[in-house]
Amino acid sequence: MLKAGLIGCGNICGAYLRNKDVFRHLRILKCASRGGESARAAAERYGLQAVSVDELLRDPEIDVILNLTTPDVHAELDLRALEAGKHVYAEKPFAVTREDGRKVLRLAAEKGLRVGCAPDTFLGGGHQTCRKLIDSGTIGKISGGCAVMANRGPESWHPNSGFYYKTGGGPLMDMGPYYLTALVNLLGPVKRVAGFSTRATDLRRGSGPNQGRTYPVEVDTHVAAVLEFVSGPVVNLTMSFDVCRLSGQMENCIELWGLDGALHTPDPNTFSGEVRFAQNAQDPAWKTAENTFVYNDNMRLIGLADMAAGIELKRPHRCSGELAYHVLDVMCSILDAGEKGQYVTLESTCVRPAPLRDGLAPGELD
Repeated sequence: MLKAGLIGCGNICGAYLRNKDVFRHLRILKCASRGGESARAAAERYGLQAVSVDELLRDPEIDVILNLTTPDVHAELDLRALEAGKHVYAEKPFAVTREDGRKVLRLAAEKGLRVGCAPDTFLGGGHQTCRKLIDSGTIGKISGGCAVMANRGPESWHPNSGFYYKTGGGPLMDMGPYYLTALVNLLGPVKRVAGFSTRATDLRRGSGPNQGRTYPVEVDTHVAAVLEFVSGPVVNLTMSFDVCRLSGQMENCIELWGLDGALHTPDPNTFSGEVRFAQNAQDPAWKTAENTFVYNDNMRLIGLADMAAGIELKRPHRCSGELAYHVLDVMCSILDAGEKGQYVTLESTCVRPAPLRDGLAPGELD
């Protein structure tokens, strides 16, 4: 069993800590935050010990750091954890630049330590059902598809949403990892990209809990791209914080189109949801696929638990640093393509993560 310490006790940490007792391979014992107040609140609520960041990194009892800080310090804290001799698993994105991402991978290799990164939503029952349909050839050879995430931005619900509009934020870096990781899980790595980006305004005005606040916009908030995968398919990707959602609009999802049919996935930011498929040779109407997989609730932490299981069983973990770096490379390449006005061929690649076994019991990963 790996013993973990969490750094960063903000908005997302509850989704992880609610699942802290599900998996036998992992126990979260301690937590820390830069200010200390949020760590004390999390410790009291979830039965942890609150310590300082430096104390946690020096603690010989802690094997792995769960890094839930803001994107601009993901790589910095990953490097500190690795230098302290600890495995590390971070929230997405892996880093905000390729250079920082490569530093993390190099240091992990030098130290013989594991690196993992969210998202782990593709391990949920909905997306594993999609993987099963793809691998079984249900819709035949896939030629293309589309992936869409469009909303008005996070300031209507997130209490501290300013960082979404700073360097390292925006819809592509924030939400792109969910969609791109789901696509790599289904289709394998990306070969090359074309991209465009723009923004509706340089100043966002808050609503909901942020009514009256304003946020300077440093990044483009509408991104459109075309992805060519090594396996052949060409997929259109749209990531936007500039869309007012209306009833009847296309939902956030991925659709893939094959020679023998089509597949409609759940929202890649969720673990489950309705999986629909159609087959041309039979009834062309959409049908709902049977979901026989176990993890269908909000199971954030499953990626770290799978890394812990991989360490124990000496097998690769699914939410690997290589996968996360490839997704980062895809996102940076999309932005580069838009800036340069040309295709960008990916320098990175990764292994398509192994599917989960059908019929697992809760808490099992192998």
